[in-house]
Amino acid sequence: EEVSKVSLKFSYSHGLQGQARGLLLPQSSSQKRKTEWSSDSGEELEEDLPGFLDSNPRVEPGLQSGFSGQKRKRECSSDSQEELEDLDPEPKHPWDVETLCGLEMTLKRQRVYLVQPEHHEVFARLLEDPVVKRFLAWDKKLRVSDKYLLSMVIAYFSRAGLFSWQYQRIHFFLALYLANDMEEDNQAPKQDIFHFLYGKSHAQRPLFHKLRYQFIRSMGWNTWVSREECEEIQTYNPELWVWGRDRTLNP
Repeated sequence: EEVSKVSLKFSYSHGLQGQARGLLLPQSSSQKRKTEWSSDSGEELEEDLPGFLDSNPRVEPGLQSGFSGQKRKRECSSDSQEELEDLDPEPKHPWDVETLCGLEMTLKRQRVYLVQPEHHEVFARLLEDPVVKRFLAWDKKLRVSDKYLLSMVIAYFSRAGLFSWQYQRIHFFLALYLANDMEEDNQAPKQDIFHFLYGKSHAQRPLFHKLRYQFIRSMGWNTWVSREECEEIQTYNPELWVWGRDRTLNP
C-alpha cells in the first residue's frame, strides 16, 4: 500500500510538472515569435521606410502633388498681388478738399453725372415731334418749359434706365410735369399741360398720373436735380435753341 501511494504521488507530481511545462513552453515560443516578428518588422521598416533614416526624406506622390499645389497657390497669390500693385492704390473718393485752414477743413462733393450723349439725342429727337413743338410754341411765357425745366427732362431720361428707342412723346410730358412738380411753388401752371394734351376732359388724367408714378419708380425715386447739373447739361450742346428759353429775360 505504501508503495502504491508513493507511485501515485510521483505520477501526480510528474503530471503537474508536465502541465506546467506545457503552459510555459507556448509562452516562451510566443515571446520568441514576438521578438522575431519585431526584428523582422524592424528590418522591413528599415527597408520600406528609408525616409525616416535618410537625411533627405522621400515624399509620397500624393503629398508631392499637394506641396506643388501649395506652391502654385503661392505663385498665383504672388501674381495677383503684383496685379493689385499695378492698380491705382488710392481709389477716387467723391469728396475733395476745397479749403484747408488750420484744423478746419471744408469738403466739396464731386458731382457724378449720369447723363450720356444718347440722352441728349433722345431729347433732340423729341423736340422735333410736332406735338412737342406746338406745346413749346404755345407756352410763350415759359411758365412750364423754361431752360432749367427742360434740362431736368434730360436728367430724368438718364435716370429712368430706358433704351433710347423706348422714349416717346408721353415721356417728355411726364418728365416735364414732374420737373414742374419739383421746382415750381405755383402748381397752377402745370395744369396747362393737361389742358394742352386733353383739353377740358378729365378722363385721361388718372392714366397720366399712373404713368407718372411708374416713371418716378423707374428712377428709384431720385427726382431732385440741382442747378449745377442743369447747367452742366446745357453746356453739352450750348447752341441748342431751347436753351434760349430764359424766363428772366421774358418781358
